[in-house]
Amino acid sequence: MGKLNFKGSAMLNPTPVVLVTSKNKLNKLNIFTVGWLSTVCTKKPIIAMGIRPERLSYKYILESGECAVNLPTKNMVKIVDYCGVVSGKRENKLRHFKLKLNRGVSISTPSLEKSPIALECKLISNTPLGTHDLFLFEVLNTKVDKNLLDSNNKIHFEKANLICYSHGEYYSLNSKPLGYFGYSVRKNR
Repeated sequence: MGKLNFKGSAMLNPTPVVLVTSKNKLNKLNIFTVGWLSTVCTKKPIIAMGIRPERLSYKYILESGECAVNLPTKNMVKIVDYCGVVSGKRENKLRHFKLKLNRGVSISTPSLEKSPIALECKLISNTPLGTHDLFLFEVLNTKVDKNLLDSNNKIHFEKANLICYSHGEYYSLNSKPLGYFGYSVRKNR
């Protein structure tokens, strides 16, 4: 199999795609789409996010020191796309889609009622990198819709109909797992 070389191209795909709610020091809210983020630590829980400095939410997050990371469903893909291409400087996207908000528990920034999972985050650091800055956030609280939990309180993410982003396109996630953590080394009983 032949391969082509793409010098210095960040082709880490697919990635999660999320809707981030933020607010400024005057409590003005904004929502925007982020496709460049990752879990980077479990104790304490820390996520990383790449944000362009010209984004309105960049300023809001720096001012408030917090944001809510909302995991969208496949029914929200038009909202996800719209919030990624339309600037909050030009339009109130929350009002445009009549999105209901859910009051923060550990932060003052609200999350989206429509998202089945929302991470309430406190800003730890911001590092300029080039076109984007690297934001590190500590996850202070995670809201999960009750209908995703079974009788043992196990979270069933496959019921959430989450989506991902891959090189300019959105995809729904298949609800059938290919395996589970540790299955390759599990001893047969």
